[in-house]
Amino acid sequence: MDHPDAGVAEASRLAEIFTEQRPSLLRVAVLLVGDQPTAEDVVQEAFLGLQRRWRSLRQPAAARAYARQSVVNGCHSVLRRRAVASRFRIPHEPAVWSAESAAILSEERQEVLRALERLPPRRREVLVPRFYLDLNDAEIAYTMGISEATVRSTAVRALRTLGHLLGETP
Repeated sequence: MDHPDAGVAEASRLAEIFTEQRPSLLRVAVLLVGDQPTAEDVVQEAFLGLQRRWRSLRQPAAARAYARQSVVNGCHSVLRRRAVASRFRIPHEPAVWSAESAAILSEERQEVLRALERLPPRRREVLVPRFYLDLNDAEIAYTMGISEATVRSTAVRALRTLGHLLGETP
């Protein structure tokens, strides 16, 4: 039987990971799905899943990777549902950044974000964790369930496309 304080310690560790990881995971989710409310839902679901699976994790250190992978997978699901829904209705307008965000972000950054939204989903999913979470190729590969070579080649193509969209010359 588990020690009575084990649940308190688990909850404390989970709360610590939530407090530490939520802001960066939320930024990634917003960049992937394009709106704050949906991103918040995805991140919340990822942490609920982490809480349910906490005792089955082989290593507590794997919790952060599990949360990242859950957020990316949750974003995939949202984007798949949107793609299916778009086939059966009039396409919706792209996400509009809030007035607060627009005021904070510089024009250059807004241009980069607009170009990032135009990338194919897989390319965006490789670049966002690299530049917004500072993940290396191995971490991105693990999170996405692909090889490191695929991460590198996708990143090269994504950066090339992003440069083209921003009007940069090779």
